[in-house]
Amino acid sequence: MGMCWAPDCKHYSTRDKCHFFSFPKSGKERALWKKLLRRDVEPGPGAYVCSCHFRDGRKENGPELFLHNIAKRAYFQVESPEKKKMKKQGLPSCSSSAESLSVDIPEETVPSTMNLEEVPSTSTAVVAAPADIIQDAPLESMGVQAPLVSHAALEAEMYFLKKENAELKAKIQYLTVRFCYENVQGNDKLIVLYTGLPNSQIFEALFHLIEKLDIKYYHKWTVQKLTRIDQLFLTLVKLRLNFPQLDLAQRFGVAQSTVSNIILTFVHVIYEILYKQFMTTMPSREKNKSCLPTCFSNFTNCRAVLDCTEIFTVVSRKSMSTQKLTYSTYKHHNTFKGLIGVAPNGVITFVSDLYVGSTSDQKVVLNCGIIDMLKTGDMILADKGFLIQNILPPGVTLNIPPFLSNVQFTPEQVKCTENIARARIHVERAIRRLKCYHILNFLPESLCHYGDIVFKATAALTNLQFPLIKEVAELFQDCDD
Repeated sequence: MGMCWAPDCKHYSTRDKCHFFSFPKSGKERALWKKLLRRDVEPGPGAYVCSCHFRDGRKENGPELFLHNIAKRAYFQVESPEKKKMKKQGLPSCSSSAESLSVDIPEETVPSTMNLEEVPSTSTAVVAAPADIIQDAPLESMGVQAPLVSHAALEAEMYFLKKENAELKAKIQYLTVRFCYENVQGNDKLIVLYTGLPNSQIFEALFHLIEKLDIKYYHKWTVQKLTRIDQLFLTLVKLRLNFPQLDLAQRFGVAQSTVSNIILTFVHVIYEILYKQFMTTMPSREKNKSCLPTCFSNFTNCRAVLDCTEIFTVVSRKSMSTQKLTYSTYKHHNTFKGLIGVAPNGVITFVSDLYVGSTSDQKVVLNCGIIDMLKTGDMILADKGFLIQNILPPGVTLNIPPFLSNVQFTPEQVKCTENIARARIHVERAIRRLKCYHILNFLPESLCHYGDIVFKATAALTNLQFPLIKEVAELFQDCDD
């Protein structure tokens, strides 16, 4: 026969012990059953309803007991006319508790071990009567006609209520476990995954720089629903994984406008705290020499290793001129281009503004302001295609791999190329580490206007990671010891 056709009932004829009644074929009885069952679909020829939905398991009055109404039928809410009449006359109800009850105790009922001198032969004892003594009297004696509910129906109700209770508990547990910093605190792998920082200590050190600041929010209203540490965490999650704002709103349990307010505010805060305070000037070559790796032994005057990187973006189709300017022939996509300068020890020391993707490397170097920071005697390492020698200040040298002028390189040229490549590779590693902040893989349209701030803030965050070059990391470890 299969499963019961009643709504929300999971009883099977092969599993449950209740009886199954076939659906009436036609006539008023079929119409009555359809009305009582309240199903949107038409019952098929093999539709059956189990006896749990019929009063006393009998089908004369049709199915009446369902999960949606069985809880509403209180067993003791139906009052007889006699009881209503007693209430109107002010007579005590038999459901109310009597204050005392007189009971005649015959002599024979007194145990032989009692002191008979203290008990009269026929006495009247006053016994307190708890409320439940009267309330537990048979319903028939009170004149109450209780609806008859079968045992199977009660079991069905209990089954569905337990199932609903379990679902609600699971939902409450899901809603209470909100995504926040506390959930990942102390787990370095999760800290790296969600923030790009190496551990909780670095994250909390950054938070302490921000904790007591008087922050003015970008949208002119203060965020109250999230703690400040979770607001910083949300911003880093956006920079690191570039989740959509709607996704972040769902994870953190806030509105999408709140997410936007937090991101724009804290990106500017990180920019002000980390970039403007520590990265607006480049270290001198004398300072670079204090922690010069072995791979730079042939380039002791190196001030920085330069390279450009491009960030994918989206441009409105309505602006053809903007599409043309941002289109990169190298990436075959609309991009922004920025210049990165890395010191010999692997630290990012210069970050330019972003330029449209069609801008040449030479124009970026000319307009970004790095030329004003270079001094006589400085050396710049760059890739072969970085042709900027003619725009560098006097006394500043450019060291790039040699071009092939003959059939093959000379041994000296090969050696020079290897030395430059061994040193220059670190700028590519630094850019690769920078691009671990996925916001720089694709800059969403909502943040294009703040691209310079995002670019520089993520570069500053990248410098909070462990040293890029192993030799430098060991040097710092020796200093700590």
